[in-house]
Amino acid sequence: MTLPRSATISETVLTPENEQEAAALVAACAAAARPLVIRGGGTKAAVGRPVNAEATLSTKALTGITLYEPAELVIAARAGTPLAEIERTLAERGQMLPFEPADARVLLGSEGEATVGGLAATNLSGPRRIMAGACRDAMIGVRFVNGRGEVVKSGGRVMKNVTGLDLVKLAAGAWGTLGLLTEVTFKVQPKAERSATLAIDGLDDARGVDALNAALGSPFEITGAAHLPAGLAGERARTVLRIEGFSPSVDYRVGELRHLLAAYGPAERIVDAAEARRLWQDVRDVRFLAEPREHAVWRLSTVPTAGPRVVAAVAGLGDARFFFDWGGGLVWLSVPAAGDCGAAMIREALAPHGGHATLWRAPADIRAALQPFQPLAAPLMRVSEGVKRAVDPAGIFEPGRMYAGI
Repeated sequence: MTLPRSATISETVLTPENEQEAAALVAACAAAARPLVIRGGGTKAAVGRPVNAEATLSTKALTGITLYEPAELVIAARAGTPLAEIERTLAERGQMLPFEPADARVLLGSEGEATVGGLAATNLSGPRRIMAGACRDAMIGVRFVNGRGEVVKSGGRVMKNVTGLDLVKLAAGAWGTLGLLTEVTFKVQPKAERSATLAIDGLDDARGVDALNAALGSPFEITGAAHLPAGLAGERARTVLRIEGFSPSVDYRVGELRHLLAAYGPAERIVDAAEARRLWQDVRDVRFLAEPREHAVWRLSTVPTAGPRVVAAVAGLGDARFFFDWGGGLVWLSVPAAGDCGAAMIREALAPHGGHATLWRAPADIRAALQPFQPLAAPLMRVSEGVKRAVDPAGIFEPGRMYAGI
């Protein structure tokens, strides 16, 4: 394999210094049918099937913010840029990424720094997704290297000049299986002037999720809606709602929500701003299920009102712990890491309601034996295989990480 002169190789780690070198490396690996694992900060490397690859393609040297237009609410950065740098830069101008990106290190016990490329590749979004949309919705442009070693540009760098959005959305959540992201452009939004969190204590799961959906169905723009069963954030269950915006608007909406939810019990405001902020960070980062480390953790996405029924259907797994985000539409479920970690039971429980279950944390041997990502119906699998062949004909990117043969 012929490599660019300035590319560095250390124990099968390929570290291109720019996009052109990355393209040359990929072309050489494709010609030699040499499978690659893509790594940014490595914070989410333990999700999905372990990949049998001959080399790691690192974005460590592909760093730096390439565009920031605060007035246009747009920022672009190379894939290896630490997420913390993006958030710090935006905070200096009173702005933020809309989708509240999570810190996967808390749940996965990983090290390193989350990067822009890893964030986009995994489409990981926090509690604010219910109002602002997912990471995928904030992405307006990407540059990536496909499996032929070609540099592909899709989307744009300003909101008024965006084309090729379908390819941008396809790259989000592909977990590196379609190519090496080299640059990502996001739309951003101003930080809220004020935030308030309301909590209703003592509701069971079904009643708590009902309360969340009553609030989400109102015109009061909820930016966080979670239900924490008893024992996770205190002795009693807590149903929590977040409202953000200008101060007079927040005060008005808090008052209206209290009236709206009166039938569920008193909605008390969490007065300590630091306490409220920590609570939403813990929901975002799934800190409630970080322990015990020997447990497997599932991420279930379904119809919000179905969340409690799905959890009730898998009660037989034993020693299960869980909580609800996104108004009940996102369920984080911790179970003993044994056998299939409840895969068959969980997916059977989801089937009547629709949705998907991803094994987010488990030992490598279990992830290798199971299908960590939701199995696709035959027609969808054929489409996925066709997309994979079109952009990565030699199948060198993350082979088998999501699905066998892709």
